[in-house]
Amino acid sequence: MEIRLARIDDRLIHGQVTTSWTKRIDVNRIIVVSDEVAFDHLSKFLLQQAAPPGINANVVTVDKMLEVFTSELFKTQKVMLLFTNPQDVERLVRGGLKLQSLNIGGMRFENGKQMITNFVSVDKKDRASFYYLTKQGIELEVRKVPTDRKINLIDLLDKKEKTK
Repeated sequence: MEIRLARIDDRLIHGQVTTSWTKRIDVNRIIVVSDEVAFDHLSKFLLQQAAPPGINANVVTVDKMLEVFTSELFKTQKVMLLFTNPQDVERLVRGGLKLQSLNIGGMRFENGKQMITNFVSVDKKDRASFYYLTKQGIELEVRKVPTDRKINLIDLLDKKEKTK
């Protein structure tokens, strides 16, 4: 499996993903990795239908992804991994999945979260996972679409921490 993009975007498969990212990175499979979504049959069905023509979409649990990421079945696949949160990414990395970078495209604001940008909000668990990932040598970059300038997430987190 060749991971062309790993992205956190709680909207998962939507316009920016289907039009901008898939064309830019040339993938033939999108894999949504989320325990919550994998057990929601309606969401799973809708996400699989939302994939652009010619691109297969799967929705799997974190444990299932840990089982299959080295499978011969996916050897020739050019993949985009989509996540709803950094904890799932951390679980995969701790399980042996190698990532060079992680794109953060959208984490909605909820009670208890702090806005880092107008489209990324984090809480303590998110921060802990992001700091773990960066210590593993994974570049954490914030961008909605491929043409946006890359912004280092850790720089934003550190800046917000200083202004508290």
